[in-house]
Amino acid sequence: MLRCRDGSVYTGATNDLARRLARHQQGRASAYTRSRLPVELVLVLPVRGRSLALRRESALKRLSHAEKMALLRLPRACR
Repeated sequence: MLRCRDGSVYTGATNDLARRLARHQQGRASAYTRSRLPVELVLVLPVRGRSLALRRESALKRLSHAEKMALLRLPRACR
């Protein structure tokens, strides 16, 4: 999960986090983050397999902004 300059959050799934984050920071990964640079990595939830990653991404995207902010305030062990 990325926090954008305007306080919004962006959720995505990748199998190469460093490469994807670099592309976001360059403004080349997503139209959403391109107009909201800079972005900051605020949450990583490792999962096994692409299918589970996409389901987790979908669930996170359904959360309200307030719910996403509450998730970010949780201690790491509770996420």
